[in-house]
Amino acid sequence: MLVVEREGSIVAVMEAMGLSSVAIRRVSRLWGKSAARNGGRTHLLLGHLLDTAAVAGVMWERYLSVAFRRRLDEVSGGRGKLWFMWVCGIHDCGKACPAFQALDAVEAGPVLASGLVWGRLPRDRRKQWRHDVAGAALLKPRLVAEWGCEESAGWVWPLVAGHHGAFPSVRGLQPPHREVQGRGADWEEAQRAVVDVFTCAVGFEDLADVRPVGALRKAEQLALSGLIVMADWIASDSSQFPGLGEAALVSLAGSRGRAEAAWGRLGLRGGWQGLPLPGDRMGPLTGRLGVSPRASQRELLERAWSVPAPGLFVVEAPMGEGKTKAALAAAEVLAARFGLDGVFVAMPSQATSDPMYEQVLRWVRSFDPVFESHVALLHGRRRFNAWWRAIWEGKPRPDGDRCVREPGSGSGVGFGVEDYGAIDEDADYGLGPAEVPAGCVSAEGDGPAHWFLGNKRGLLTAFAVGTVDHLLYAATRTRHVMLRFAGLAGKVVVIDEVHAADVYMRQFLVEALRWLGQAGVPVVMLSATLAPAQRQLYVDAYLSGVLGVADVREVVPEPAGYPCVTVACGVEGRAVVETSREAVSSWRGSVPVELAWLPDVDPAGARVADAVWDCVADGGVVLVVVNQVTRAQRIFEALRERGLGGDVHLLHARLCAADRADRTAECLRLMGPDAGGERPDRMVVVATQLAEQSFDVDADVLVTDLAPADLLLQRIGRLHRHSGTRRPGAHRVPRVLVTGVEAGREGVPEFLWASRAIYGAWSLLRAAALVTEAAGPLEGGGGRGAALEEPGGWSVPADVPGLVARAYGEEAVCPGGWGEAEAWRQWQAKERGRMDEAGKFLLCRPREWAFPTLEGLHYAGSRAATEEELDAVVRDGESGVEVVVVRRVAVGYRAVDGTWLGVHGEVDDDEVTDRLLGGMLRLPSSLTEAARGGLRPLPGWSGRPWLRYLPALVLEQEGSVLLGRDRVSYDGDLGLVVERQ
Repeated sequence: MLVVEREGSIVAVMEAMGLSSVAIRRVSRLWGKSAARNGGRTHLLLGHLLDTAAVAGVMWERYLSVAFRRRLDEVSGGRGKLWFMWVCGIHDCGKACPAFQALDAVEAGPVLASGLVWGRLPRDRRKQWRHDVAGAALLKPRLVAEWGCEESAGWVWPLVAGHHGAFPSVRGLQPPHREVQGRGADWEEAQRAVVDVFTCAVGFEDLADVRPVGALRKAEQLALSGLIVMADWIASDSSQFPGLGEAALVSLAGSRGRAEAAWGRLGLRGGWQGLPLPGDRMGPLTGRLGVSPRASQRELLERAWSVPAPGLFVVEAPMGEGKTKAALAAAEVLAARFGLDGVFVAMPSQATSDPMYEQVLRWVRSFDPVFESHVALLHGRRRFNAWWRAIWEGKPRPDGDRCVREPGSGSGVGFGVEDYGAIDEDADYGLGPAEVPAGCVSAEGDGPAHWFLGNKRGLLTAFAVGTVDHLLYAATRTRHVMLRFAGLAGKVVVIDEVHAADVYMRQFLVEALRWLGQAGVPVVMLSATLAPAQRQLYVDAYLSGVLGVADVREVVPEPAGYPCVTVACGVEGRAVVETSREAVSSWRGSVPVELAWLPDVDPAGARVADAVWDCVADGGVVLVVVNQVTRAQRIFEALRERGLGGDVHLLHARLCAADRADRTAECLRLMGPDAGGERPDRMVVVATQLAEQSFDVDADVLVTDLAPADLLLQRIGRLHRHSGTRRPGAHRVPRVLVTGVEAGREGVPEFLWASRAIYGAWSLLRAAALVTEAAGPLEGGGGRGAALEEPGGWSVPADVPGLVARAYGEEAVCPGGWGEAEAWRQWQAKERGRMDEAGKFLLCRPREWAFPTLEGLHYAGSRAATEEELDAVVRDGESGVEVVVVRRVAVGYRAVDGTWLGVHGEVDDDEVTDRLLGGMLRLPSSLTEAARGGLRPLPGWSGRPWLRYLPALVLEQEGSVLLGRDRVSYDGDLGLVVERQ
């Protein structure tokens, strides 16, 4: 009888359970969403619990990966879907307490009238009783008593306590005041009834029947917690789930229908949902990516086919080897073998994310064209990516095809800027409510799911490309970290240019690897210049997660050659680490690269400009990479003064978004792999570290400031990169001029101040020593930077792994008298300090890594909410403020490109918004304090979601503004110019 009644109203379920009429009346009055915050309609507590459970049921069928469904089946005794629905729905049971029911006086009236009363509640916010913690407090003792197992209860109650973004310790389950949780038999009966009625309505016989037969690992618990939050947020959308104020209207069947409809309207979907194994072992490369496999690509793909369990793959191969395509092919194999549902590709920067996004778009289309609209681009300037705009905002496609959108689906422009992951009741605890713009829904089945554009939700899309920061955010002790981690679990994670992480960021990367290893997430790490110590560090971190042990040291075998692939996984509780046992040949042979010194520590770089002028006297393409923006600007100006004019291009991070995108595209068009006949006879690109990696250009000559050896080799990777490129006869051999350094007293190198500040003396000294071995003593550098009379150099890529190993090894490499030992001590002290600073924000403290549950995870955690604040957490030091450059004119304002804005900066339409946002840039960190103290959005931006929180850098009519002690201007050629007054 009870089974039949479960399909009826919740009242019928309560009657079938034998609840008294008084208990039924009381439970039927408990509210979950107030009319004031729910579109004008009250929603009963049991209604919201069933809505959330129903959403979870849809997620099980259409969103969860095969691997995660399998794990939930294992711990629930084969009832994974039912158990998932229960654990998602039970999250808000703590609303059945006076602290919550009294929050709205109108909603509290019927509750009081039913006989559920309360005394005086504390007004002190420090004594407020949050309903997430209240739910854990009332559920935990029942789970212990009725499951008869402290261990099972111990990992389940934190899932309830943490559903608003932070996991408290067990000590936090003690109410600060007796009245807030509810005193007396009436409240105890009502609270028990809420749990029991929901449990039976979902499909269990009673609470004891819910007991799991096993336990998820801590990382799996974190992923599950994120999925609970996802289900809750979807079910909390009043536009999709209008309130039901009468218990007779509430039923599981009704909630199922509402959930199905909401899922379709929101356009939500998972990824592969069970990807079949490729029929051909090399098919993911040859068929899907159209690649004729190189030896290194075959090596990775074979490893993906043979690895016995999800694991870590560290791929080391030269620049231009095709590592990313091989990684995507491996991701397909790993997903098919282990039941994963999608991919996240992490890139070192916004600039490198855009071309990878377009590559992943082409890749996912080969599985199913519909996947194109389910690829997220995760960085703050995605609005300027033409493909992103075409797919997510209905703009014209880059290839000229119009992107068709359903009427009423909205532009997508206004979504997500002010939504920091809060839902309505969070406002009761001092957090802003979510604002979901009307119309941000997709055509069912084939449109982009704008729900995923909300803050903290991007990784929940099936396929995502973005900066590595988004991976690092998932390893921070911050609110809603579980939502970010849930977006990684169930995917294959690819991390490109992994060597780019400095020691501070590396702490978060190591922490992320621990959690990913424990969650069974395959990770593919790519680098051309990875130090052996870093390889060992990453392997140990991943295995620490797999084995659930705080400290792991599993010696990584020395690779047989370069390229190479190292694989680490766990099999039957033991670690397995293998590396390429036979030398794998690179797709092209090593070539000699000539190195010569160009001594110069003048920030103006006049000598560099002279050398570049000489290099292009008879034609050629020269790439200049320097370590400071102002140095790049001055070299650029000097070259223009010498007559290069339009043949010289400037690229750095202080260009407005539109200018930077245009210039990057122009450099790729003229120097990229598809340049062909458009490659100019003469061209110079002056750039900062932006050109160091994932910048697929081909230069004849490289002029570079000295940098640590691995980064220097990355810059050299831009030389003679593409086969078949026509070059002047003088540039048939790749040549590097190393500058930014000169010989000081007794021949000890002296460095540019900026280089020393960025990289430290130790790594620069060792790089200088390695260059000296090839180019000769620093004093021997020719003034014109010509080739040495007896050329010396490196063989690239053959010498790369040895050079990197020596640069970061323990053996001394510098000549006596250079002060290497003291520089090492200073460097170590600074690195330890940075590691300690990062440790304050890591998701789990080392001593707590082996703890089996999430209890207390957020003790003393960071409260960073916005991505700007998170940037400061995962990157060492305060990040610069992002601003929009505008110009004040006599009667109002203009965008940096001259577009009229209005008297108060008013923006009339999306096109003007686009032009205005083309003036976005990030100020240098030296201006952060002054910017935060003095810059605000323009008054006319208050009604524009993309603008209302962006500060304006208003250039006065003379073209500049005083910001603190600096005069700041924006030059159309130079970009942001900062002059100390």
